[in-house]
Amino acid sequence: MRISRFLPALAASAVLLAACGAKSAAADDAAFDARVHAYLQAHPEVVQEALDKLQAKAEAEAAAQIKQAIAKNRQAIEHDARDFVANPSGKITVTEFYDYRCPHCIDAAPAVLELIKANPDVRFVFKEFPIFGDESDRAATGALAVKHGGGDYLDLYHAFMAARPLNDVAIGKILAEHGVTVAALTDPAFQVQSKSQLTQTRDLAIGIGIQGTPAFIIGDTLVPGADMDAVKKAIAEARKAQKG
Repeated sequence: MRISRFLPALAASAVLLAACGAKSAAADDAAFDARVHAYLQAHPEVVQEALDKLQAKAEAEAAAQIKQAIAKNRQAIEHDARDFVANPSGKITVTEFYDYRCPHCIDAAPAVLELIKANPDVRFVFKEFPIFGDESDRAATGALAVKHGGGDYLDLYHAFMAARPLNDVAIGKILAEHGVTVAALTDPAFQVQSKSQLTQTRDLAIGIGIQGTPAFIIGDTLVPGADMDAVKKAIAEARKAQKG
């Protein structure tokens, strides 16, 4: 008897066996899914634990990326000659990204000025980072004009942060009090320079991972928001590292 006579029967048997296997696998999958579903209903805390671990992993990865970005951009963060620097001989550098119309920046401003006054070893870098619209842009540009003209930048910072509200009228008045003229603001060379500086600062902040203002950088640490206790803690850790 030739084997070829049995091939159709063998093929049919294989199909039947495959179908039975598929049905069995599907049944096993359904049973497994049911057991998992029942377990999660009985132990919902497992889901929260998994979400917490996932979030912790994401936060750790984000923190590592921020540290890498800070290290990569250290020169631009701490040593851009266009920025105003308080206590320029300080051994510990703090950089603040801020907007004069940001409520949290306004809240932090008195503590920033006090920190600079009380800690001559803290070199404080001011980064104009306007994100609250046209008036913020004009205030930041005006501040750059004060720095460019050798005016009292810290006093301007205080005046802008204390103004209620900081609108175009207040901005113009404060700038005039600090010696900034319309001619200085409209000078073509200054306009090109200031626009370039603000754009580069914005790109730098985004590249680091800064998502709002204020934001402080101390060493490899990014402190988001007006958490001055965290800023002081980072400064203390930087001092300790220098001594160690």
